[in-house]
Amino acid sequence: MPEIEWNGMKIEVDEDGFMVNPELWDEKVALALASTDGIEVLNENHWKVIDYLRSYYKQYGIAPMIRKLCKETGFTLKDIYDLFPSGPAKGACKVAGLPKPTGCV
Repeated sequence: MPEIEWNGMKIEVDEDGFMVNPELWDEKVALALASTDGIEVLNENHWKVIDYLRSYYKQYGIAPMIRKLCKETGFTLKDIYDLFPSGPAKGACKVAGLPKPTGCV
């Protein structure tokens, strides 16, 4: 399995960069995962999306549909891509420590 090394921390990931052990996720892990997409700082808007994704996943066991993510957070799809350049599924879900969403390429 590949791993990400960041600030002395090692995180085991799959071939797409998603955590192998999502139960080990925390805010430092989020920063490490974000850095793989060129995101150096997670601001309040990033955390709003991350917190929503984690909460939704905890309640339903799946990532929300993109339309629901946008509606519930108040961000447009463009806003989500501005925050997470690799997109809501591959970028935001990865940084939030969720498993790779079904249908994510």
